[in-house]
Amino acid sequence: MKNVSVVGAGTMGNGIAHVFAQSGFTVTLIDVNAAQLEKAIQIITKNLDRQIAKGTLTETQKQSALANINTQTDIAAGVQNAELVIEAATENVDLKLKIFKQVDEAAPASTILASNTSSISITKIAAVTKRPQLVIGMHFMNPVPVMKLVEIINGYATAKEVTAAIVDLSKQLGKVPCVVNDFPGFIANKILMPMINEAIYSLYEGIAGVEAIDTIMKLGMAHPMGPLQLADFIGLDVCHSILNVLYEGFGNPKYAPCPLLVNMVVAGKFGVKSGEGFYTYTAGSKDLLVSERFR
Repeated sequence: MKNVSVVGAGTMGNGIAHVFAQSGFTVTLIDVNAAQLEKAIQIITKNLDRQIAKGTLTETQKQSALANINTQTDIAAGVQNAELVIEAATENVDLKLKIFKQVDEAAPASTILASNTSSISITKIAAVTKRPQLVIGMHFMNPVPVMKLVEIINGYATAKEVTAAIVDLSKQLGKVPCVVNDFPGFIANKILMPMINEAIYSLYEGIAGVEAIDTIMKLGMAHPMGPLQLADFIGLDVCHSILNVLYEGFGNPKYAPCPLLVNMVVAGKFGVKSGEGFYTYTAGSKDLLVSERFR
């Protein structure tokens, strides 16, 4: 397996393309937005330069990695020679189903189709294809070039040989694969999102402030980042979507998004990407300032 196509050139997509290209794979990065593709290559180049600055990569290796990446705005053209297609679009079930239908029609019959979804059912995604046995979840963590984990999710019909191939492939990338079964949120978000939601409830109920909640979890539980800062980093809109998947999937009210989270998403306060969430973010500044709303 040497030819990989990645659908979606956002944060996760460009990170996935980066690690495959650096590992010697030929990568086609696909996005309907040509400007987004150009931005993705700029981000990959910048991240490769960071590796050079840290002494973990040479200039020659950087140029080789960039040479391994092609870009394409047409999905059908971008997957026609792929042995593996990884969908890395926004966490929206309708969009993902649409992409998988398109990819299934255009990719070779033997091509494995993977989704980088963090919560949406692999079985549901596989059901819109003619090859459910070749569909699997491949959930990378953000930032992809740095984080070691790949959560591999078996759909109801995923063939054992496909799982084994994706486990081996993940190891080739220098990642640590963990295989889980297809239930809402899988393992990572089934455990993480209720913790984040409870942190937001603690703020909403006035038990403690933003800094106190995050500091307690960092210093008391040895978490590298507090749950509210982590929520900002993930994206409050993404957290909201995943909690809704858990709530709808299990029918358990403990997964219902906190009203404060709902209001912040409606107000467009998504965290880092919008410039404000529980903290405020200024380009070029590393200072972590609690949002005016919560001071």
